[in-house]
Amino acid sequence: MAKSAQAFRTISEAAEAVGAPQHVLRFWETKFAFVTPVKRAGGRRFYRPQDVVILKAIKKLLHEDGLTIKGVQKLHKEQGLAALAAHGGADATMSFAGPDVSATAPGAAESSRAVAGSSAARLRAVLADLEAAKARLDAVLAA
Repeated sequence: MAKSAQAFRTISEAAEAVGAPQHVLRFWETKFAFVTPVKRAGGRRFYRPQDVVILKAIKKLLHEDGLTIKGVQKLHKEQGLAALAAHGGADATMSFAGPDVSATAPGAAESSRAVAGSSAARLRAVLADLEAAKARLDAVLAA
């Protein structure tokens, strides 16, 4: 049985999805503070779907676009996590609740708001769908 698109991934599953060895993912955790998988007891890592998107973006920026680690760090600092994720390719459809809180560079908040504003209508539609689904579930549970 295949995992849901929203399921957490082990490091081996994330490494396979990204196309990079497990030790590289662990190394990127040390270089990019925004790569933070959930760690369970014993240190076992679980990657959220958005973590995998970010890792794919990092791989593309480093290996295809020719950026250095410092270049990716600078891109994150200047443009935020949502803009960084946009470099991840076709499956880099991520939504964030708001601007990247770690972005402190001048103008970073404005560019994050621009990214968030460009998809605000889509997010409102998704929210409406979720609220409708919740209402249907509440009705089923009440019966």
